[in-house]
Amino acid sequence: MAFIGTLRSKMGTWVVVFVFVAITAFILGDIFSGKSNILNWGRNSVGEIGGKEVSYEEYQAVIREREANWFLNTGREPGERDMPSIRQQAWDLLIARHAIQPQIENTGVKVTEDEVWDMIQGKNVDQGVKQAFTNQQTGQFEADKVVSYLNQIKTMPETSEPRIRWELFQRDLKPGRERIKYENLLIKSTYVTKAEAEREYHLATDVAEVKYLYVPYYAISDSTAKVTDADYEAYYNKNKEKFKTDATRDIKYVSIPVIASADDSAAVNEDLKRAVDEFKNSTEDSVYASANSDGQNAYAKYTPATLPAFLSEGDLVEGNVIGPVLDGDTYKVVKVSKIFNDTTHSARAKHILIKWADDSEASKKEAKEKARNILKDIKGGASFEAKAREFGTDGTASRGGDLGWFSSGQMVKPFQDAVFNASKAGVLNDVVETDFGYHIIEVTNPKTNKAYNLAIVEHQIVPSDVTTNEAFRKAETFAADISDVKEFEAKAQKSGLTVQEAKNVSAGDRRIGTLGEARQIVMWLFRDASVGKLSQVYDLQDQNVVAIMTGEVKKGYKPLEQVKEEITPAVRNEVKSKLITEKLNTLKGTLEEIAAGFGNDANVYTSSDLKLNSNSLPTVGFDPQAVGVGFSLENGKRSKPVSGDNGVVIVELQNKTIAPALTDYSQYKTQLEQNNQNRSSFSIAEAIKDKSDIEDKRYKFF
Repeated sequence: MAFIGTLRSKMGTWVVVFVFVAITAFILGDIFSGKSNILNWGRNSVGEIGGKEVSYEEYQAVIREREANWFLNTGREPGERDMPSIRQQAWDLLIARHAIQPQIENTGVKVTEDEVWDMIQGKNVDQGVKQAFTNQQTGQFEADKVVSYLNQIKTMPETSEPRIRWELFQRDLKPGRERIKYENLLIKSTYVTKAEAEREYHLATDVAEVKYLYVPYYAISDSTAKVTDADYEAYYNKNKEKFKTDATRDIKYVSIPVIASADDSAAVNEDLKRAVDEFKNSTEDSVYASANSDGQNAYAKYTPATLPAFLSEGDLVEGNVIGPVLDGDTYKVVKVSKIFNDTTHSARAKHILIKWADDSEASKKEAKEKARNILKDIKGGASFEAKAREFGTDGTASRGGDLGWFSSGQMVKPFQDAVFNASKAGVLNDVVETDFGYHIIEVTNPKTNKAYNLAIVEHQIVPSDVTTNEAFRKAETFAADISDVKEFEAKAQKSGLTVQEAKNVSAGDRRIGTLGEARQIVMWLFRDASVGKLSQVYDLQDQNVVAIMTGEVKKGYKPLEQVKEEITPAVRNEVKSKLITEKLNTLKGTLEEIAAGFGNDANVYTSSDLKLNSNSLPTVGFDPQAVGVGFSLENGKRSKPVSGDNGVVIVELQNKTIAPALTDYSQYKTQLEQNNQNRSSFSIAEAIKDKSDIEDKRYKFF
């Protein structure tokens, strides 16, 4: 009985322990099964807007809406190149829904069904409706056509395109008008007082006559202006808001290009050699070329001016097949399918242009005489090309005067007539006058209207699977056994690979440095990477890339070390400013005497029409502080040294003319109100976004 009593008294404890162990085992089993909601918590989120987590499903639903809208507007499904824009549109819509719309609701702004009706059929018709139902001939809005269209829409199936299009348009009318009301509520609340309008008047009309001494910062050498860590810290702390940033990351990377090998080139060449006989026996050249070519212009008309450069005159025999010929990165086989006379003529020539200095008869006579003397030398055996390079006055001089082939209408009439009237190749007997000057002309190919139909089969030399796999293996070999940045750089050097760097990569970026489109690397960088971690090999079409993360800046402020190089010029100028100011404070006398005492880099200038809203001084440049100090002085008084963006200034006010008071400042008030309203609409949205703690995590998925 004692044993049973003891068991009873201890049973509660053992039951608790047993239940705890069982629950723990259940939880751990759920976690390690890979299906746990605990481990997956947050993984389904694409971001946070205004304290609301945006799920992947919600984001995808909005993307599908935008895809449908894209299809309605373009008549086609969006391609891969279109999707980044569509995803951004979806994100912007979610920002409007979760950040901007709650602000609208907080103000109590509403749009009733009567207002929606009014936007479609009433007195305040929406601009989109007006545009759609405006008569193109009369320019008048036809309200009856709206009513007729709405009655027609009601009879259409719910899945018909016109009805879907209309319902989407009508759905957006209400929130769109709500936002306009909300923005107008804020915009119209901006008020400009009479005092502000009067100040604007004086900013634009008060005039000061000033004399000022200016010492540019370059008066002090960089070696003299020693910058300390304390200088950097002081500047950084004073300007910290300038360095506010979203999260960014830095990487170094190497690229192993995928380039077609000699074997790949030979394979394409052999493949096209087999096509030569087929081409020769073909009776439908255009059909054969179109069916077998990688190019866009498999069959086209050519003139001597447009013939491919690799064809010679001897090749141009009807039925002749030329090739394979290597043209850039493409092998081509060409068949001269047809030779015929065209309606357009073309010719080829060289020229030497001698211009006259002015339109006077004497100047023209001098130019003509010079041109004829050059022509005489050429007829005597001198090189046309050499004379063109020596005396030519247009862009053809560097290539010996060669104009290449040209067709009817491409040259001014006197020049064209002279060339087209030549019956054979050679130098024309006399110079030709045009509006440009006198031309010495050599016809290299007389006028012809011969044209050619060419059928061209072309195959681009592309890397084979063997070449592609070999490049990938090379990248994998490089990526093996690298544990940090130092090893990465050392192995790249040993492998003959160039290490490139990309700094300040943002989560939303799609392009990286010289890589172009590299979204998958950005996704890795923000989803899986850490400092010193090596990426897998990424196949970016024509190159394989291996990257390593080298640095990170969290959302907030860039650290001093990262911006040090960027701010060095400004910090050094502050040091120079102190040195210049100290020296100026030791000097006495007039501004001219102070300038002489400082040295050659100090100069005195004057301005007789300085205005407060100009914000700059002649020679000094942008320096609103110096301008403000000048206007704050009494006549005849001098300021202390003022440090600006470009140097140090001492201002001496000669005279200040205050514009007379006006009875009405409405012109300036209206101008200020307009300026405020012009920037308010954009500023409202940006201010809401800034305060909504938006966290974009789309990089986890796209």
